[in-house]
Amino acid sequence: MLVNRSYSLLLILLMSCSLVLSIASCSSSTAIKGTPVKELNLAKGERVVAEVSSEGNREAIARLSRVKENEVFREIAGVSEYRIGPLDVLEINSYIGDKMSTMTVTVNSRGAISYSFLDDLEAAGLTPSELDREITEGLSSYIRNPRIDILIKEFNSKSAMVLGEFASLQTTMYLQAGSGRISLKGKTTLLDLIAEARGYTVDADIKNTKLIRGGQTYMINLFDIIERGDLSQNVIIDDGDTVEIPELPQFGERVYVLGEVVKQGIYPLKDAKDLLAAVSLAGSFTRFAKEENTLVMRGYGPEKEPLVMMSDLKALLREADLGQNVNLEDGDLVYVPRMKIGDVNDWIENIRPILNVLLWPGEMGRYYSNDESLFAIGGGD
Repeated sequence: MLVNRSYSLLLILLMSCSLVLSIASCSSSTAIKGTPVKELNLAKGERVVAEVSSEGNREAIARLSRVKENEVFREIAGVSEYRIGPLDVLEINSYIGDKMSTMTVTVNSRGAISYSFLDDLEAAGLTPSELDREITEGLSSYIRNPRIDILIKEFNSKSAMVLGEFASLQTTMYLQAGSGRISLKGKTTLLDLIAEARGYTVDADIKNTKLIRGGQTYMINLFDIIERGDLSQNVIIDDGDTVEIPELPQFGERVYVLGEVVKQGIYPLKDAKDLLAAVSLAGSFTRFAKEENTLVMRGYGPEKEPLVMMSDLKALLREADLGQNVNLEDGDLVYVPRMKIGDVNDWIENIRPILNVLLWPGEMGRYYSNDESLFAIGGGD
């Protein structure tokens, strides 16, 4: 019932968008003011901003994948050791001659332990080898040549949270869903954490994995790590981190084809890699189409101006001008107008409410409450 209602809603939105786009395109017969494909290299403003932002994100992630210590571990002589914390349970083995005695000690909430002759010995933040040295030096005042070994019996002080499409969070007929909290037992990479959570589900959008740390969110393409071996994105997890793998969008990666085409709709990006393929999927043009003024809108957001490109598909089809065949990206909107558009900015402004609903579903509630006539455009109720 809900799926049918959503599908009906999508059809209404497409009809609404088509009507408003057509009205907007009839405003003038003057030359279009979009960016011609051949001049695209002269108008890369938004692209440059996006690339700089993306590059900054990649550099930050690369730094997080190279750390030699954090709250969870420290490298000593090239070996990664766990850093002890409150509520961890330690097993301390003491050797006298060929006899060994074992004592189990819990680190208290202040991060200290008491052992043998030593009281309130600070343990939090130390590794087992460092605490071994502290205890050995402390016992030297009471015992000749003490020998100590320390093992971590229970790891209780460090953890990370996993959210979203992790297998451990799914309930099956054999297993109950886990809590999402993963105990950290030493140096742990993102892939290690995912393995601890039994991997991700088939519905996981692994290209948009989020790492949330200290109020900062980093976007990680898990596909590149797994399939392309890009270990620069395999960040080292810290205490308190949250990793979220979202669910794939209902339509996956997609493009929108609207205007004077036979079949308006949403098409998978994998089948519509370029402008010609997208128009072909939509059944080609209608007899009213101004295919020489086809628009491709990219990077639209509620508070962001998009890049609008103009492609002369007539030249592409009749003159084999392959330079007009724009490579499409996820979320691109292709529009074939009925008449030449006087001003692209006015055109975008006229259809902004519907674009927000169609391309940014999270904005739907705001526009429904502000404009109750939205569905009336498409004949809905």
